[in-house]
Amino acid sequence: MASKNEGKLRELRELFAGSIVEVDTYAGYGDVAEVSSSYIGNAMLKARALHAQLAAAEVEAAVLADDSGLEVDALHGRPGVFSARYAGADSTWERRRAALLEELENVPETERTARFVCVMALIAPNGEPHVAIGTVEGRIAARARGDGGFGYDPIFFYPQRNRTFGELTADEKNAVSHRRRAADALMASLHPHG
Repeated sequence: MASKNEGKLRELRELFAGSIVEVDTYAGYGDVAEVSSSYIGNAMLKARALHAQLAAAEVEAAVLADDSGLEVDALHGRPGVFSARYAGADSTWERRRAALLEELENVPETERTARFVCVMALIAPNGEPHVAIGTVEGRIAARARGDGGFGYDPIFFYPQRNRTFGELTADEKNAVSHRRRAADALMASLHPHG
């Protein structure tokens, strides 16, 4: 897995548990600059970087990377691909959430629609790429609620459960999340005939 984000790694391990995909990390992986303007571009940058590092170390393995973000309709899709750098590259998640809530302070609840987007890129040991996309719709809550998840989860309200992702258990979130949907789509693309 081309990531050092512990929350993301934990989720991906849970999502792929029981499948043919075993999520692990490579100690030599160095984060790459996410310079693409698209989720697919950034996911592929990370996947290609780790694929090259493994090849140089003579390690044969499939590589998985993801890029995800929060798109807020009232902000014309921002922060989007810049979700992890919103409020500054060195900002904390608490500060990013607070900045987003401040920006939406006068936006009525009905206009706070948003979605999480996840793109997963898998590069097979032979170099063949596979890409899958998953989204989940919700809205931005008026305040942070819950200690679960990570990133924007405490302010992402999921109407079907009447709670934020931060209030859901890991199992509840993993059943409906953008990463779950991207993981399912990826697995379906790897095994198109079931």
